Amino acid sequence: MLKLKWQQAIAWHVRRQHLDKRLPRPKLLPLTSELCGLHAQVMSSAELTALCRIDGLKPEDISKALWTDRTLIKAWAMRNTLHLLPAEEYGRWLRVFGSYRWLYGERLLKYLGVTAEQLEQITEACGIATRGRLLTRQQLAEEIVRLTGHHHAREKLLMGWGMLLKPASFRGYLCFGPNAGQNAQFTNPEIPVHQDSVDDFVTRKYFSAYGPATEHDFARWVWGGRRQARTMMASLGDELAEVDIEGTTAWMPRKDFRAVSKAEPVKTVRLLPAFDQYVFASALRSARLMPGDFHDRIYKTQGWYSPVLLVDGRMEGVWNFARKGKAVAITIEPFVKAAPRVRRAAEEEAERIAAYMDRTLDLRWAS
Repeated sequence: MLKLKWQQAIAWHVRRQHLDKRLPRPKLLPLTSELCGLHAQVMSSAELTALCRIDGLKPEDISKALWTDRTLIKAWAMRNTLHLLPAEEYGRWLRVFGSYRWLYGERLLKYLGVTAEQLEQITEACGIATRGRLLTRQQLAEEIVRLTGHHHAREKLLMGWGMLLKPASFRGYLCFGPNAGQNAQFTNPEIPVHQDSVDDFVTRKYFSAYGPATEHDFARWVWGGRRQARTMMASLGDELAEVDIEGTTAWMPRKDFRAVSKAEPVKTVRLLPAFDQYVFASALRSARLMPGDFHDRIYKTQGWYSPVLLVDGRMEGVWNFARKGKAVAITIEPFVKAAPRVRRAAEEEAERIAAYMDRTLDLRWAS
C-alpha cells in the first residue's frame, strides 16, 4: 500500500482541482467535466468556482454555454442540489441520479400530499409538458395539473425547492432554461439516459478529481449510501487502489501513484466562493486543513459552505462580498494573522473578482 503524508495529499488535491495554475478561457467545458460539475445552488458561486480556476473568464461564457450553445446543462443533480454538467456527458450522469428514487419514501410523500403512483404520473407529465418548450414554474404547474388532474398538487409544485419536480430532473425529463425576468424557466434536455452500465464512468471521474478519498467521502458525494458507493468503487477493479495517509485509508487511481508520491507543497492563494468543490470535498478532513477549530465557521447548518480564503491548500479564513451600486464590497476575515504575501495575493484575487463583475473594489480586512 502506498503511504502518503497529508501534505502530499493536499498538494495533489490542489493541483488536480486547478487551484495552483489557472486554465485558459477555452477550458471551461473540460474544467466542468473534470470537477464533476459546478455546484450552482447559487449561480454566482458556480461562476466564481470557474473564475478561481480559469484565466480571462467572462460573465457571458457560462450563460452562452448554457443557453446558446447548450453545451452545459443546469439541473438538480448530486445530493439533490443544482449543478452545471456537460451536456455530452449528461446521459451517463443520469444513470446515477436514477438511484435517488429512495429519497421519495412514505414520509416525504405524505408531506408532499401525493401517493407514489401520483408522483410517477406527475413525473411523466413533467417530461411531456417541457418537451420542446420553455415554461415558468407557474406554467409548468398548470400543465402538470391539466395532464394529471391532480389539482391538490398545485401548491407543492410551486414550491421554490422543487421537491415534486426533482424526480423528473433525475430521470432526464427536466432542466433549467434561461430566466424570464425574475422567473425561472424549465425545459426538457431531451438527452436519453445512457443504456450501458456506467458506474465506472462516474466513479472514475470522482476519484480522478478528488482522490485520495475515503469510501465515506465518496458515499457522501454520490449521495447513495455506503453500499452503493462500495459497489460503484468495485466497478473499477484494480484501477482503484488503497493508499495510507498517516493512518487513514483512502482510495485513488493506481495510475496516479507515482505523481502523488512526488507532490510538493503548493504556494497558492485563492478566494473560493460559497459551495466550492474543494471545500465540500474536504469536509471530512477539514481539521487537517485549518489552523484551529474553525469548522463551524465554514461548514454551516442546512448544507451551507462559506466562501474560503485558501492558502497553500489550507482553509485559513472566510470572506464575503456584496454588490453596492458600481462597487463590490469584499471583506476578508483570516483565522490567523495573514502573512504579507498572503495579503498581497488575496488582494489580487479580490481585484479579479471585482473586474469580473465590472465593479470597483471596496476591500476590507476584518480583524
